Amino acid sequence: MTHAFKFAAAALGAIALAACGSGGESTSNLAVRAVGSSTVYPFATVVSELFSRNHPDLPAPLIESTGTGGGIALFCAGDGAQTPSVANASRRMKVSEFETCQANGVTDIIEIQIGMDGVVMAAANNGINLSLTPELVYRALAANPYGKPQTARNWSDVDPSLPALPILVYGPPTTSGTRDSFNELILMAGCDTNAEMKALKDSDEDRHKQVCTEVRSDGAYVDQGEQDNLIVQKIESNPNAVGVFGYSYMEENLDRVRGVPLGGVEPTYDNIASFAYPGARAMFIYVKKNHLDAVPGLREFVQTWLENAGRGGPLAQVGLIVNTDEVAARNAAAFSEQRTLTAADFQ
Repeated sequence: MTHAFKFAAAALGAIALAACGSGGESTSNLAVRAVGSSTVYPFATVVSELFSRNHPDLPAPLIESTGTGGGIALFCAGDGAQTPSVANASRRMKVSEFETCQANGVTDIIEIQIGMDGVVMAAANNGINLSLTPELVYRALAANPYGKPQTARNWSDVDPSLPALPILVYGPPTTSGTRDSFNELILMAGCDTNAEMKALKDSDEDRHKQVCTEVRSDGAYVDQGEQDNLIVQKIESNPNAVGVFGYSYMEENLDRVRGVPLGGVEPTYDNIASFAYPGARAMFIYVKKNHLDAVPGLREFVQTWLENAGRGGPLAQVGLIVNTDEVAARNAAAFSEQRTLTAADFQ
């Protein structure tokens, strides 16, 4: 049985279930369902509102904030009507996730880079004054910096030029794409300033990843869940605390928080757009090609993303750092031609 046929059968079953449900009111299986990144979530909700305004005859999309890793896991669980049609991601899909998708029959995936964001560190406007580098952040937060016991209690223990105040960082959990990006762009970059660690990457990649990305569990780093707005509240209420979240949340709250420079570079729109800021990253949506004609409104939903992610558009107005013209053209072609990912795209 082909994947398309299996999906059609599942969709028909979903329609029948919806019609036979409590009063025939349950139609959730017929709506576009997008799951994933808490950072992408605000932009996805704007797209959903624009979609519903322009297509009042179609079911309103269901947008769920599950974290990037959790969303991709749901997306890759299968190709049936009960599975999400879209995964929102604040980092690129990993090759291991792509392989899971393939193994579960999700073989045709369209990748669209929706824009840029930055993993920023921020403090309250009246809070702690820090100027950090990836190396200093790593030495402050690693469970075992460079494989040695963690002894730093205050920022000044990491570098005498920093304040003699306790290290306290509120950040995202391991299921978050923001955490993945923080690990890769900041912690691992800081770790690899050490020659032994760079050598370890070649000899024992798993050990290298553990030493470079495992954060301390003694209260200096506090996993605050998938709610970036809660991190903003935490650092605003504690002047000695620092938060880790997406740039868009910082921009929304500049009356309450300010960015911490990394490597002497401020987390600004222009510095992220140019990749000058160390925490700059791309954000994506992943779309099941087989769902485009089977899920009412999916094609229009993706088109709404593409039409509103440009300069001066509704998404830029709420903090999205827009793609370059080259990337925007590549997105449009990928969608119009329904180009799907292959293993070669991850090499």
